[in-house]
Amino acid sequence: QVQLVESGGGLVQPGGSLRLSCVVSGPFYSINVMGWYRQVPGKERELVATVPSGGGTNYADSVKGRFTISRDNAKNTVSLQMNSLKPEDTAVYYCNAGYRTSWGNTHVYPAWGQGTQVTVSS
Repeated sequence: QVQLVESGGGLVQPGGSLRLSCVVSGPFYSINVMGWYRQVPGKERELVATVPSGGGTNYADSVKGRFTISRDNAKNTVSLQMNSLKPEDTAVYYCNAGYRTSWGNTHVYPAWGQGTQVTVSS
């Protein structure tokens, strides 16, 4: 079973920085897109940033210029550097990966981490 384990959440003051990391393990053939999403109580989970295996990045407008996503394909990890944090960034952050199980199966399966709390407050 493919597993994603996040780390790096916590409490930070407005204007501060945090770095989230996620490592993917388990029986997969390849990982396509990796990304970060976030969710607050009562709202739908929303995309924060994604990075496909071939490069390039995609960000939500609300985090552009403040957050940076990166991945290490050799280590099967994805990170999210969050700078200039705002109270509205407070949420549970989830790591996501789309993976394939074999060369002959082109279906991409989604996997999620358990979530890590980020709280921005003075």
